[in-house]
This record gives sequence, C-alpha cells and structure tokens, in this order.
Amino acid sequence: MGEEDALTVDQNSYNGGEASYLRNNNPSPHLSSKVLTLPTVLTLGRVAAVPILVATFYVDCWWGRTATTSIFVAAAVTDWLDGYIARYVVVLFQMRSGSAFGAFLDPVADKLMVAATLILLCTKPMDALVLGPVPWLVTVPSIAIIGREITMSAVREWAASQNGKLSKAVAVNSLGKWKTTTQMIALTILLASRDSSLERLLPPGIGLLYVSAGLSILSLVVYMRQIVRVLLKKK
Repeated sequence: MGEEDALTVDQNSYNGGEASYLRNNNPSPHLSSKVLTLPTVLTLGRVAAVPILVATFYVDCWWGRTATTSIFVAAAVTDWLDGYIARYVVVLFQMRSGSAFGAFLDPVADKLMVAATLILLCTKPMDALVLGPVPWLVTVPSIAIIGREITMSAVREWAASQNGKLSKAVAVNSLGKWKTTTQMIALTILLASRDSSLERLLPPGIGLLYVSAGLSILSLVVYMRQIVRVLLKKK
C-alpha cells in the first residue's frame, strides 16, 4: 500500500524506488529535513505493530482474533492517513510534512504488514465451508502477491539506478492502487472470518484475495511491458 500512497509532491523520485530518494541530488522542497515527521511516526507505528499482530494471531480466543483484525485495520487506516498528510498538508498549509526517510520506510512497513498477514493465514489452513479444509487456498495467492512485491522492489531499485525514463515506467498507476485496495479489504475480511460468527465472510474474502493476486500479476506484466518499451527506444 505504501507505493500507492507515494508522495505526490515528489512522485517521480519516490516511485523510482527507495534508492532514488537517496541518490537524488535535488530533493523536493516539500520534503522536510526532519526524520520524525508525523507521517513517518505513523509509518514507524505500523512497523512496530507487526510483532504485535503476530502475537495476537496465535491467541486462541475471541479477543485475540478481534485484536489481530483491529491492528491490521488500524495499520491500513494509518497508511492512508500518512499518505493524506504527506500530500495535502503540503498543498493546504505549505508545510514540509514528508521526509526522505519516511518515503523510504513507508513501502517497507506496508510490505512487512501484508507479508506477515499472508504468512500467518497460510499457517492455519482455511475452511472454505463448502469445499472443506483446503491447505493451498490462501497459499497460492499469497505466493503470487509476495513474489510480485519482491520482484517490483528489485525492479524499482534497478530502474532508479538507470535513468528518469525507466523510473517513470515503473511509477505507480491506477492498477496498482486497485490491487492494494482489494488486497487490504480481502485480508481484513479473512482475519475477521476467523471468528466463528463471521465465517460466512470467508468465501468472498478468499475470492477477493484471488482478485488481488490477479491484479498483482497483471500490474507486474504492465510494468514490465513499459520497461521493455523504454529499453527498445534507447536502441
């Protein structure tokens, strides 16, 4: 989700990968020199919440399941909130609310939270109600989603070391935003459906996770095609 909430005020630099911020000789004037801006504090909170999420997931009682779902929802909300602050506080109040460190950390925090949640769900086979216990039901889309994130992180790092055109080729698009939205909703539903009173939400949650996995692969293909076009034009 972090890549989709990149700082609009410095979109090209951020979307080129974390390293682009560190290598940029002319950082955006909207970026604060402070390390702990408000968006960065919210991002650090998401990182700190990951081990708590893991701990509550294995608490086998109602409050453990509720806490796990609540932590994930809070992380998703703060991810949107820090992106909102970084984008609109700058425009409305001319304040430097973003930071290079925060721009680097934001996608890391999001990937940690999503990957941890997917792995946790894979450790406990989901009961698909009609189909019965199906161990691979969550594993397959999880591999697709995590694999895509690892690949795109490497691609953006490489693009940032090349030139501006390649960085623009891997800039966040609307397909990536839809991928992130469906992913967050799906994981929220799957975490909530661990409660016996909400088991009926499991099938739509799994279906939405597969939609998210499909969008993940599709967006990866789109990015790769854009990179190939840029490389072919250079020849």
